Amino acid sequence: MLRACAGPRDGRPGVASLLRARVEELTGTEHRRRVLPVSADRGPRRWRSCVGTRPRLPGARRRSEGIRRARRRSGSLLAVPREPRTPDRAGPHRERVVAVVVAYNRRDLLREALDALAAQTRPLDAVLVLDNASDDDSAAVAGSHPVVTEVLGLARNTGGAGGFAAGLAHAVGPAGAAGKADLVWLMDDDTIPTPTALEELLRARDAYPGPVALLGSRVVWHDGRDHPMNTPRRRPGASGAQIAAARVAGATPVRSSSFVSMLVDARAVRFHGLPVADYFIWNDDFEYSARLLLHGTGLAVHGSVVEHRTRTFGATDADPGERFYYEVRNKVWMITRSGALSPSERALYSGASVRRWVRTFVRSERRDVLLRAGGRGLRDGVLRSPRPTSQVLDGLGPVSDDVAGLEPPVRHAVRDDT
Repeated sequence: MLRACAGPRDGRPGVASLLRARVEELTGTEHRRRVLPVSADRGPRRWRSCVGTRPRLPGARRRSEGIRRARRRSGSLLAVPREPRTPDRAGPHRERVVAVVVAYNRRDLLREALDALAAQTRPLDAVLVLDNASDDDSAAVAGSHPVVTEVLGLARNTGGAGGFAAGLAHAVGPAGAAGKADLVWLMDDDTIPTPTALEELLRARDAYPGPVALLGSRVVWHDGRDHPMNTPRRRPGASGAQIAAARVAGATPVRSSSFVSMLVDARAVRFHGLPVADYFIWNDDFEYSARLLLHGTGLAVHGSVVEHRTRTFGATDADPGERFYYEVRNKVWMITRSGALSPSERALYSGASVRRWVRTFVRSERRDVLLRAGGRGLRDGVLRSPRPTSQVLDGLGPVSDDVAGLEPPVRHAVRDDT
């Protein structure tokens, strides 16, 4: 339809004025005009008259609002401005993938994990081993392995939470000898990835039509069964479009993931900050991944498989003993202090956590230990808050500077509409 803007700009009639006069001459009626203000980004404020403007269809506003709501539900809020994808990932601008392995007193498993990283069909750009003040020679094993780019030794054991926070900060910050990462592949030292694990994660990321904050692997035990300790939580209320898009990528939309094998976009790390190091162990990956995925997209990739070589087959609620303290305290912190959950999710996970604790207590043969540990965890979770990660990891040399550079995280989501 012809659209011409009227209004004399230099004293002469505009094209639309001439057309309107001709229409009135032929029809003997005055043509109706819609007068619209020129937007502020199109120069000085003036008015324009338009001929043949398309009438707004009934329900158009409702449909546009529905589209916006669908975009919000679809996880288009990566919470970082989207950057253009590189068309050719094999070219000179291929994204840099850095593996971060957190090690503590498991040198033999660490060696197997590093061997598995060396055998990846998509070679890693760098491998960083974070040694959490091991008593064995884990640091020496890592330092002598040909796949390892850098060994970062900490003077004290900061737990898995502190180790992953320090490793992430060093991988995405400017000071890392491994080079600044675009994507960080997080894993424990008892994670043995299959040769195509990384390749499948990247393939799914490329196949998904929108931005992805993180991707997780399928975690199995040594006999091939899915490991109950690392079962991702599916995204509740995922739309049909989300599920279909994930299916095309060979994945499932998830609400949380595990540090046993998690590929994280470095832009999301810079935006949301680091894992909460004060968690020490347990639920640190739950809190961190849920924080990234509150408005972001996370995928569990079926074709990416890693083996989690734990001593026993079971979840963390299988009689944890004194470690029950961290389970209770960290869950209380997450539900009451973290911004990772929506109000409805807080209520949901509160009930689920209480049921889990009761089940653990009933099955335990050391109920007195659980009572003491759980009581202390409940007290500390209610009475105090987790310390800032930069405070927990202070005094550890250059890595402390890396951590401080990523805190505090930005709190305001930025919509990705590009």
